[in-house]
Amino acid sequence: MDLESIPGVGEKTARALSDLEDPEGVLERGDVAALADAPGISVGRAARIARGAIRARHDDPGGFLATNRAREIYRTLLGLLQERTVTNYAAYRLETLYPSPRRSRIEESQTFVRTAIEREPNDAVLEALEGVEPLERPGDVAVRDRCLATTDAERYAEAREAIPELSVEVVEDAQGLAELARGYATVIAIDESFAGVEVSGDVRVRPDALEEPADVVPERPLAFFARNRERLRAAIRAARALEGDSLPDTEVDLSALENGLERLEDDGSVAGDDELDRLSVAVDDLDAVVGMSESVANDRLRDAIERQDVTIEGADLLSLVERGAGVDSLLSRELADEYADAVEAAREHLVEVLDLDTGEAELARRVFGDEPTYPVERDENACSRLREELVAARDRRATRLKRELAADLAAQREGATALVRSVLEVDVELAIARFARDFDCTLPRFVWEEADTGETAGDTAGGFGFAIEGGRSPLLEEPLDQIDPVDYRVSGTTLLSGVNSGGKTSTLDLVASVVILAHMGLPVPADEVRIQRFDDIHYHAKTQGTLDAGAFESTVREFADLATGSDGSLVLVDELESITEPGASAKIIAGILEALTENGSTAVFVSHLAGEIRDVSTADIAVDGIEAVGLVDGELKVNRSPVPDHLARSTPELIVEKLAGESDGDFYDRLLEKFEDEG
Repeated sequence: MDLESIPGVGEKTARALSDLEDPEGVLERGDVAALADAPGISVGRAARIARGAIRARHDDPGGFLATNRAREIYRTLLGLLQERTVTNYAAYRLETLYPSPRRSRIEESQTFVRTAIEREPNDAVLEALEGVEPLERPGDVAVRDRCLATTDAERYAEAREAIPELSVEVVEDAQGLAELARGYATVIAIDESFAGVEVSGDVRVRPDALEEPADVVPERPLAFFARNRERLRAAIRAARALEGDSLPDTEVDLSALENGLERLEDDGSVAGDDELDRLSVAVDDLDAVVGMSESVANDRLRDAIERQDVTIEGADLLSLVERGAGVDSLLSRELADEYADAVEAAREHLVEVLDLDTGEAELARRVFGDEPTYPVERDENACSRLREELVAARDRRATRLKRELAADLAAQREGATALVRSVLEVDVELAIARFARDFDCTLPRFVWEEADTGETAGDTAGGFGFAIEGGRSPLLEEPLDQIDPVDYRVSGTTLLSGVNSGGKTSTLDLVASVVILAHMGLPVPADEVRIQRFDDIHYHAKTQGTLDAGAFESTVREFADLATGSDGSLVLVDELESITEPGASAKIIAGILEALTENGSTAVFVSHLAGEIRDVSTADIAVDGIEAVGLVDGELKVNRSPVPDHLARSTPELIVEKLAGESDGDFYDRLLEKFEDEG
């Protein structure tokens, strides 16, 4: 697959996508989460790329939403779906669902949706989903305590590319390895020629190191899991809360993954190891504890001196002075035992507080020498040796623990990644399920489904229209239970008449919503819907005021293009008569409807001039009416479902009829006769 052939994918994006393990498969599936793994690709960008790939795969020309109003309704419907997501990922992922004229795409979406609407929204799952996000790549990992060593320049370049986390050093021989070992806790020699070489320090000969980078640099997989630890924990909680619901494409041991994450610190180090904790504390506290141990020794020695009565004969004092002796000699002669006790107390304090083992304690005892001094002071060289030993022991144990944990977690990376993707997809499915429940939706039946059973003609774009039973517009602000259900069926071109505020525009919105959702492969807000496959939808909303000559000409040209186009368009128009003078409107609309009828398009034109349009039209145009049953306390009572082949009465006629019934005179009767003559 040529990645740059996908809409919205340029050279730079194609290079980023090529870093994925299976870019063609990812694009084939429209896998937004996998696309977002590519460097520099955000989830929103990934959704747009996936949508472009879907279009290319189904040879979808686009342009289904042919007018601004149609696009507005799509965005509103998409927003209603996105409001029911928990994660940002799911909100973006829903944007890959778009209205398409391609049967293959509609059926593909319907297959996904049939599974989605079976989901039962679960509060525990929804709560857990709040912490789930697509997994991220960690930032650059740099390891300073070990290096790779080679004698070969080509091997050097290969190592730099394979394991960028480590420094790579070029050496000439074993002596070079020994020198490196003095500066690094661990040296990994990657040349076979070093096998059998013995040098001091932690030097390991690993010719296979470049093939097993996670074993050499366990920080690499650990950084990934540390970066994504909380996201993975949330995914685990969501998976457990699903209580047996399916998680497709996921094979992961939740308990093992959870235990591995518990052993991992935020910085990628290993948690929960007592020995590593002991060594780490000893390294961190060494200077402070040595200082406290000095104080212990000096306090004891000071107390001993203060309690001691020292008598020195004159000849002895003169001898000490002549030899240049000072306090140290005096301590050695008169307070040797007390000094030894003080130093031993310092040593014991150092060993006990740092919790040193036998070998470390031997080094620690050398920090305070046997030669009497006052004040007692540490031996800096011995202290440095103790520090080096503790640091080396800590790093060796940390590396071993990292290697073990990295091996455990690396084996689960693929399953963990699949877990998060599947949980995020569950959020997408739950959003669709919640939308379907909130608006009492059902999956529509396309006429091609009936064609397979012989009920209608085959899979063609035109010829059927739509049939909606119990439809409720999701664009209305009223609660669902307060919306009157609408039944409406249209085949061919139809005029829709009715009283002001009777629901004509809402009916057009309902039809547009049903058609758009159906072509997205989604459930529709109705008890039952049968529908043909449309190539596009043209919804012209009501125009505010009469258009000027230029705008009027542009509008007429647009309808001319529709009339001469394919028969697969759905045309919805709200009060086109507002674009020009009333006398000309009926003739223009009649002409447009005649052309659309000849073309075989499906169209619904809302108009207060339905009678006049029908009278001047040469085509057999159906007129449906949203009938008001009367006025009650000044409020219209309306049958919201259009009545077929019925010209609805206007609001003025209903008012005159009401007045005629309430009056004994003939004035209102005479006015009412005018309406009856007109009908």
